Amino acid sequence: MLKKIVCILLPFIVLSCAATSVKNDNERPPLWMESADAMFNRMFFVTATGSASSREMAEKNALENLASFFGQSIHSERNEVTIYREAVVNGILDSWSDSVELNNVIKTSIVMDNLAAVEIKDVYYDSRRTYHAIAVMEKARAIRIYRELIQANFNIINNLVTMPDNEKNSLSGVMRYRFAAVTADINVSYRDIIILLDGNITETITGGDFYRLQALEIIKTIPIGLRVTNDRNGRIYGAFARCFTNTGFRVVAAQSGLRYVLDVNVNISPVDLPNNPNIMARIEIDAALKDNNLDLLLYNFSSREGHTSRAEAENRCVAAAEQGITREYAVVLSDYLSSLNPRK
Repeated sequence: MLKKIVCILLPFIVLSCAATSVKNDNERPPLWMESADAMFNRMFFVTATGSASSREMAEKNALENLASFFGQSIHSERNEVTIYREAVVNGILDSWSDSVELNNVIKTSIVMDNLAAVEIKDVYYDSRRTYHAIAVMEKARAIRIYRELIQANFNIINNLVTMPDNEKNSLSGVMRYRFAAVTADINVSYRDIIILLDGNITETITGGDFYRLQALEIIKTIPIGLRVTNDRNGRIYGAFARCFTNTGFRVVAAQSGLRYVLDVNVNISPVDLPNNPNIMARIEIDAALKDNNLDLLLYNFSSREGHTSRAEAENRCVAAAEQGITREYAVVLSDYLSSLNPRK
């Protein structure tokens, strides 16, 4: 949990370095070098200092040390934060917020300075050619900002999960619930930051797992039609089917009226390799997941196998394809569903 807290906070801290003049060793060392609390009451501020041979590194170290107040270093990364920030930067969230003001709060939190009330307050350069910097967070201002972000995300979550059943029971509905889960996890982190800053929050904040379970329930209602041309005893069909059923989808034989269909074409052909004692064969597979005949996800697999008999060479090709599909396509499908951002 602490790791997630800092991951959410760091985008603000990293971008929140206020410009300050550098005091040098001809001046008296600032009081904060002896005691930051003497200058910044810990009831109202969170502070941290950093030192290095360059100003840039000293400031970075100060920010990193301030981040450690929340339990993790500045280098932390989480997939949810990346998804959320990319959605903000790419304008995905614009259509899901009813309030321009709240939407601007979120955008500002990602791309502007001086948020979460964090800044480099002072830098000192001593006679040992060392820079010292102090990073300061104003608790009351940070708490206010995070409360505004929570409210903005509440609005987005509500809009994401409010839709008619025909839209809900679709891949679009799955994506909307999954992104609601990411946004809900962001809110949990904001809440925990507020608590660590001695603030309080009265709203009930639901974690992302609630929405992920809803997304899984939607997946169970979505049939995926599967059609394999030139299959060998249903082996390729079975390999693709398992990738979908393991994700929660229902797989049925492709038929008219199904919205989602995976079309697969299998081609096995001889390979001529002079001076090779084995008989060689190549398998090539092209798969296209379609939404009402529009391509959503394309996948290709190929392998070359050999044996003293053609039948066994082709059998080995099919076995290699089964293993490759099981290993690769499940990841491709999962990445595809996770990477899609919901749009109106």
